[in-house]
Formats: sequence, C-alpha cells, structure tokens
Amino acid sequence: MTSLLDGAKKLVSRGTDIGTRVAGLEAAVRAARGRLDDSSVDAAAEVVGRASSRLRLSANHTVVGIAGATGSGKSSTFNALSGLELAAVGVRRPTTSWAMACVWGSEGAPELLEWLGIPQRHQVTRDSMLDTGHEDKALQGVVLLDLPDHDSTEVTHHLEVDRLVKLADVLVWVLDPQKYADAAIHDRYLKPLASHKDVMMVVLNHIDTVAEDRRDAMVDDVRRLLDNDGLDSVPIVPISARHGIGVESLKNEIARRAHEKKATKIRLDADLKQAATQLQQEAGATEPRKLSKERVAELEDALSDAAGIPMVVDAVEKSTRLRANRSTGWPAIAWFTKLKPDPLRRLHLGFGSSVKELTSTARTSVPEATQVQRARVDAAVRGVADDVSEGLAKPWATAVRKASVSNLTDITDRLDTTVADTDLGVDKLPVWAGLVRFIQWMLILSAIGGLLWLTALFVFSYLQMDDEVPDTPSLGPIPVPALLLVGGVLLGWLLAFVCRWLVSITARSRARVADRRLRGGVHKVAEEMIVKPIDQELQAFYALRNGLNQALS
Repeated sequence: MTSLLDGAKKLVSRGTDIGTRVAGLEAAVRAARGRLDDSSVDAAAEVVGRASSRLRLSANHTVVGIAGATGSGKSSTFNALSGLELAAVGVRRPTTSWAMACVWGSEGAPELLEWLGIPQRHQVTRDSMLDTGHEDKALQGVVLLDLPDHDSTEVTHHLEVDRLVKLADVLVWVLDPQKYADAAIHDRYLKPLASHKDVMMVVLNHIDTVAEDRRDAMVDDVRRLLDNDGLDSVPIVPISARHGIGVESLKNEIARRAHEKKATKIRLDADLKQAATQLQQEAGATEPRKLSKERVAELEDALSDAAGIPMVVDAVEKSTRLRANRSTGWPAIAWFTKLKPDPLRRLHLGFGSSVKELTSTARTSVPEATQVQRARVDAAVRGVADDVSEGLAKPWATAVRKASVSNLTDITDRLDTTVADTDLGVDKLPVWAGLVRFIQWMLILSAIGGLLWLTALFVFSYLQMDDEVPDTPSLGPIPVPALLLVGGVLLGWLLAFVCRWLVSITARSRARVADRRLRGGVHKVAEEMIVKPIDQELQAFYALRNGLNQALS
C-alpha cells in the first residue's frame, strides 16, 4: 500500500487522481472475490497490480509498443523510428522472437525495462555508444518496443505479444495494405481494445506499393474497419518505412504524446475503466433491499418454534404452578404433589448448574425439531435471502443465498445451547410464597394442637377424670381446641385457594419473562448465524459498488 501511495503521489503531481482510482478498484476486487466470476476478478486484480507497479516506475518515460503481423513492416518501422538497424527485417516468416527496446533518456529507464521484462541484451539506449552521434531529441523519454509478430506460429510469441500489449502506454498497430482487413488482428486485438482507443495508433505501411490514386480510398477503407471496431478516434498514419514516406509524421505523433506525458495515465485509466466496467456488468446496478423486519421476525419465530420454546415456556408455567402450589397449598395435601414430576426437570432446564452438569452430553431434553418445523425454518431463511436479494444480479443473489445457509447445519446445536444457557428465572419462588408456607405450617400445627387437645379431653372424659382436668377455655360457644382444629384446617384450605390465584398470576408472569429471554437468545442466534452473514454480503456489495464508482470517477 505504501508503494501504491508513493506511485500515486508521482501522478498526482501531474494533475491526476489515478492512485485513488487504483485504490477503488483494489477495494472492489477484495469485495468481489469469491462472489463474482473468478476470471473477471483475477483480470481486475491483474490490472490493480499492473497499475500500482507502473505508478512506482519512471513517470518520465512513455512506453510505445509497435505490433503487427508477419510482413507488415513492423520491424522496418521500428528501425525507421529509432534511426538504427536494430530489428531484423523479414518478409516470409517471423523474425522477431523477443521484444527489442530502444530508449531515449536513460534516467529511470532500467527499472522500467526490468518491469517490462526486456532482457538486457535486447535493450539499446539511443544516446549510448551505439549511436551515430546524432542524438534524436524529438523522442526524448520514449521507450520504443518492437514486439514479436502476433500471427507467429510460435506460442511463445503470442504470449509475449499479449503480455506487452497490456504493459505498453501507447500501442502502434502496423497494418499491411494486403492484409489490413485480416480478422486475426481485428477480432483478437483491435476490437477488444476499443476502450483503449485514446492510446492507440494505426500505421498503414508499404503505402508505396499502392497506386497514388488508390491510397486515399484504402485509408478510408481502413477507417471504416476501425470505426466498426469502435476505434473511431484512432489516427491512421500511411507510411513507407522503406522509403521514409510518412515516418516523420509518425515520429511527431509519438513525440507529441510522449511530451504531453499523459499516455501513462490514459492507458491506466482505460485499463481501470475496462476492468471496473466488467465487474460492474457482472455485479449489476440494482441495489439490494434492506433487511425486512417482518421477514426477520418470521425467521425468529420459526427458529423459536424449532428450538421448542413454546414447549419450554409452557413447562416454565407448569413448573412454577406445581412448585408454588406445593409451597402455598395445605401441607397435608401439597405433600402428595411431590410425586408429580417437574416439567422443567424432565427437560433438564431451569435449576442452575447441577442439572446441566449431570446432562453435559445432552444439554437439554427438548425434542428435536420436526420435519415440518425444519421446513418452516428453511422457508423463512430462504424468504429473508430472496427478499433482500430481489433484483440483484445472479452471482450476487447466489452469494447472498449461500451466506444465509452457511451456518444452517450448526444452528440446531446453537439453539439448544442457547435454551440451556438462558436464565429462565425459576430457580427461586417469590418471597410471598415463603411467607404463605410459614403461615400454612402454623395453621397446620394449630390444627394438630387442637386435635391433640380435643383427644386429651376425650381420654380424660372416658377415664372419668374430669375433676383433674382444668376448664377448657372457649371463645363464645366454641371451645378453643375445636377452634384451633377447625380454624386451622379451614383457614389453610382458604389460604391455599386464594394463593392459587396468586400462583396463576406468578406462573404466567414467569412464563412471559422466560419467553422474552428465550426469544432474545434466539434473536442473537439468528443475528449471528443468518442475518450477519447476509449483511456481510450486502456490505461487500456496497464496498464493491463504491470501489467501482471510485475507479470509474
């Protein structure tokens, strides 16, 4: 990144924001990776790497690549421009096996030539000892490349041409009057490079072999073909490299572009635009919808149902009723409720760590989701993904759907863990239940005391020992022992009956609290395992779109 910024500063000083655009495409590539077609993403990544590398190199040189078919006079044109017999000239077969480079101005050139991959033995500096002493200042700052013949039967020649065509700042295509309409060059190079027309020139060589009265018509025909290729603004320079006709005009055009020092920026701009446009076409321009609250609510409801939350909430209410009734009911009857199993204990829930430690293998005993429940979850997940990706291009819609189900296989265990770890708020009974329990025991003890008192009176009466028994106190017409017995029983039953109403209110309240807490846990699971992956895809889409906008600005 430091190198990229350093390179960007070089071009910013010349009035361009190319570094910012490269950074934008780089961000788009990161966002598109794994989502859009690999070939397009790799091509864009290659552009980023190539552009950032070029930004670090000499900004004072313009790389001009001369390309053409066998016999087009490409190497003759190279020699005519350089003023030296550097490239071998042939007619019947390819003679250019490797690119030859001629450099005007050596400062900063070695690093640039190394980046271009030109072997040192194929490099010539125009003002070196090989020169004739007549240094050509017009092409100062030009790196002129003679590329291999693009129609060579050697595969390595094709690869070398394709590689250097991507690296040259300016491309000069040399056409032969007899083969200028050849589909090989139009379909493979010219038409695909229509977006790079501002850094291209076409040379119609061997113009001397064409009758003078037919030259303009031939140039017009070449113009027609280039227009059909989308290269309407590409200049056509008719020359004869052998006789020097038009060579000076070609040299002046190359010199003009080199002196303006805009060719590098224009070439990189074209590369960036082409790569960014390709990604933009694949990604589509439709913005994704925001996550629908209604869809997410449906999803959470389906997950809650699959996790058995309605069953757990029902167990919380029943367990609270059972234990509270046992605590507040008449002790003589409430004792028998201990024989009834607690619904929460059957599910291994709600009573602290002791139950969880005993059931570490199966955290809960909540039944597994039924096929219908699983189908409902699948439909809800698909509904969220489809809703948010409606209108998106197929690759991105697919990425959203994949993200939505990426954690679906683990969600059952996660829901079970969430249910097991949720504090259901049933560990302790309310304070009033403890007070009622104390009162019930006092009443039962009073009833027992009254019963024992009455029993003693009966025994003394039966043994005719009434004279030795003190008078039994009374409350009005009712003896105190009878009052204790009857009152203890009746008040206990009455208190138990009244408490059933309080128990019902408490059970429903705790069930609501448990339901809220459990659904809160499900909300977190849905957020982390389904909503968040989808949102990450949406954020990646926005990152891609913003990066492409920056690259295309």
